[in-house]
Amino acid sequence: MASLSQWVEGARPRTLPASIAPVLAATGLAVGSHHFRPLLAVLAGVVALALQVGVNYANDYSDGIRGTDEDRVGPLRLVGSRLASPKAVRLAALASFAVAGVAGLVICADVSWWLLAVGAVSIIAAWFYTGGSHPYGYYGFGELFVFVFFGLVATLGTYYIQALQISSQAVEISVGFGSLITAILVANNLRDIPGDTESGKRTLAVRMGDDRTRASYAILMVVGVVTFALALGWSWWLGSTLILLALLVKPLRAIVGHAQGRALVPVLAGTSRVTLVAGVLGLIAFSFH
Repeated sequence: MASLSQWVEGARPRTLPASIAPVLAATGLAVGSHHFRPLLAVLAGVVALALQVGVNYANDYSDGIRGTDEDRVGPLRLVGSRLASPKAVRLAALASFAVAGVAGLVICADVSWWLLAVGAVSIIAAWFYTGGSHPYGYYGFGELFVFVFFGLVATLGTYYIQALQISSQAVEISVGFGSLITAILVANNLRDIPGDTESGKRTLAVRMGDDRTRASYAILMVVGVVTFALALGWSWWLGSTLILLALLVKPLRAIVGHAQGRALVPVLAGTSRVTLVAGVLGLIAFSFH
């Protein structure tokens, strides 16, 4: 039986701050435009965090029953390491999706029932990332899923439910966060190229190869930082860019320096940290616009 700490580790906490970052920045934008609705902002954070935990447990379950996690380095896999039964991990994933669903229903009741479609598609996409007989994450589409749902949908959705509109600035920061959060998955899949290749999991990293995957990580991080910093406006641009680039140095050095295996694990935390700090900067800067 897995201990509580192992269940927490199985939720991959290093990646979780990234799910909150778009919510923070979009809420700051809502504050600055005088549309701030505290309860809806909190519920958006619950949805984002619960979906991320649900995806992580669902991946653990699906990869575990396929046997693709048995020899993988990196964060603890509950099913692959046989610390928890597949049924228990699947239940944890479904429970997380249920939490996201309940929070989403409250948002829909207050804003619009049309948002149910967005929530349903998000949960379905989260499950079939590695679940089902033809998981699209196994065919190189995982990065697209992350960019769309954890970048665009999380940012634009958080702003929309408070402001009831979409602004060009919200779109800009959603692209920035989409790039940063996608870079987390790229780093994860880069680390797993050997194991995924052996198990037949054709992620985008496996298809592109080691060098191109490292280049894509660097491009995503730079694009994410610059796009987000520009969205903050010129009064915040320089300071924010310097802060984020300073945090980017360590993970980027590991990527460019061809770190392998476990040496890439800190890159996940470092990339997630850059994303979270961007979210906090956005909350502060946009609130005072």
